[in-house]
Amino acid sequence: MKIFITGASGWIGSAVVQELLEAGHSVAGLARSNKSAETLRTAGVEVVGGNLDDLEILKQAAASSDGVIHLAFKHDIAFSGDFQGAADADRKAVEAFAEVLKGTDKPFVIASGLLGLSPGKIVTENDGHGNEGLGVAAQGPAARLATAEFVLSLASQGVRSSIVRLAPTNHGDGDNGFMATIVQTARDKGVAGYVGDGSNRWPAVHRLDSAHLFRLAIEKAPAGSTLHAAADEGVPMREIAEVIGKHLDIPVSSIASEDVAKHFSWMASFIGLDSPASSQLTRELLGWNPKQVGLIEDLEQEHYYQ
Repeated sequence: MKIFITGASGWIGSAVVQELLEAGHSVAGLARSNKSAETLRTAGVEVVGGNLDDLEILKQAAASSDGVIHLAFKHDIAFSGDFQGAADADRKAVEAFAEVLKGTDKPFVIASGLLGLSPGKIVTENDGHGNEGLGVAAQGPAARLATAEFVLSLASQGVRSSIVRLAPTNHGDGDNGFMATIVQTARDKGVAGYVGDGSNRWPAVHRLDSAHLFRLAIEKAPAGSTLHAAADEGVPMREIAEVIGKHLDIPVSSIASEDVAKHFSWMASFIGLDSPASSQLTRELLGWNPKQVGLIEDLEQEHYYQ
């Protein structure tokens, strides 16, 4: 198949590209900069110049492909305070794809998230639904959930749609996401911290295992599938802090509630979430079998501390 991917040059997207190419597929990737375009060309990807606001370009690329994987999100403006703007742009891009994919039976896979979906319980693929009715009126994180539900609803309109709910940390050598930020925070503050007693859990997955799941989804996920990219069901944050503290040779300690915002900065609102997730149904449905190292074993590697 020829697969069009947004976010193709990103941390997860670049792994998805390699996974697809090695499986014999061809790939076209959206590139919003010359640097991204060159990265994609070097990888053997057809470059589609543009960004998420170029809706006509997105529609043309989707129409000329056999399937679409949507990974891009405006994280730059989301993390600078305009999450709603990023979520709104994402919704418009998804609606543009839907416009040309309806009635084609082509696969359409988007990335969603697991963190905070249903705090305090082990979330399954059957949980966290029912947000589609919020539509474009949804605000904040609920807006992304509503967009994911919209994609699933396309299954009744001739689209083989599915969502891949990603664990909050897609770890590996070169990671610059949450785990790398937590390590850098510990280094800067001189203490590897956690919230409360540190028993709250985060699911985790290696980026290469995530990439494999996206390939399985585009190849054979039934229409309307919810998939979980979670290899580790839930790793306690205290255990994460202890590994980091050992490698940086710094104390490991609970951060007082009044100091959490100062210590963890923009991560403060979710660093203490207890958000374990199961991927059992995904494994049974698609035969997904994560083969890479787990989060703790990966954190024992020097690449997180160089």
